Amino acid sequence: MRHIATIIAFAALSLVFGTPYAQACDCSNALLKGSYGYTGTGALLAAYVGPTDAGPFAEVGRQTFDGKGHTDAIATLSANGDISQVTVEGTYTVKSDCTGTMTLNIVQFGSTVDLNIVIDEDGNEIRAIVSDVNVIESRVYRKQFPSESEKRVSASRDTRNSNSVESSVVAVAVTRRDVLLT
Repeated sequence: MRHIATIIAFAALSLVFGTPYAQACDCSNALLKGSYGYTGTGALLAAYVGPTDAGPFAEVGRQTFDGKGHTDAIATLSANGDISQVTVEGTYTVKSDCTGTMTLNIVQFGSTVDLNIVIDEDGNEIRAIVSDVNVIESRVYRKQFPSESEKRVSASRDTRNSNSVESSVVAVAVTRRDVLLT
């Protein structure tokens, strides 16, 4: 009996306060369009760059996505304290679950880096990790100038998330009260 009352209470409160956030946008290559500022930090291991260049790594840059699977960037990086300005060209693929991959070619070094990505904040943020062996780097990208409609979608999503948390708290309180009464 308590279990049925809990389910009914949660269902009723979900109708009143909203349901948990579901994916608000269609994830595809088209979602990534425009310029993103990003930072990356990590380490380059000797097996990847040789012993003299191995060590801590940091990067800051601006990367532009065309919405069709192509990207380019400019960045400043520090590899074990050596500062370099680089240009990057590459490709990306976004899956329907908002995960994907990127392959970036660093022009000055003639090297290629592969990344796994997750798109967040309705396309306004990307999180990435280098998937190559002997490189430890994670990145966070943030859309530089989201349009007003992109800001509204993100704010609307935040409101839905807030309501979902309130629904869960109220449902737990009702469940607790129901248990205490029996």
